[in-house]
Amino acid sequence: MFIPPHNLKKNFEEDRLTASEVRLQSSHLVIGHEVASEVFGAEQNAYVVYYPERRTLMIAPVSDELFKNLHKAGQQMLKSRNLRGDKSIALHEILIDHQVNDTDRGLEYELQPGMGILNVKL
Repeated sequence: MFIPPHNLKKNFEEDRLTASEVRLQSSHLVIGHEVASEVFGAEQNAYVVYYPERRTLMIAPVSDELFKNLHKAGQQMLKSRNLRGDKSIALHEILIDHQVNDTDRGLEYELQPGMGILNVKL
């Protein structure tokens, strides 16, 4: 059995995190380029709503007015993370207001095909 030295252990954990398509990193939701392009296309903003009873974050492109009206969602900026096309959304306010665990980690998500809505379990 291989036990990595303490300084390498952090690198292994970071590699595991970056492999996840949707993850929480430094209080930001980081969305991999494949998922981001499928959900948002070329959009630069998104509607975001958090349902604490289900611990679910729902995200849709800003062009989806129906989503905004149905869910009373707020608008957030989609930040470009790198040249591959990964995107991020700041979640500081949601994490603090709802006392959500802010540990960096990969997150479970569901992409509803054809709907353009991303459901993320926090």
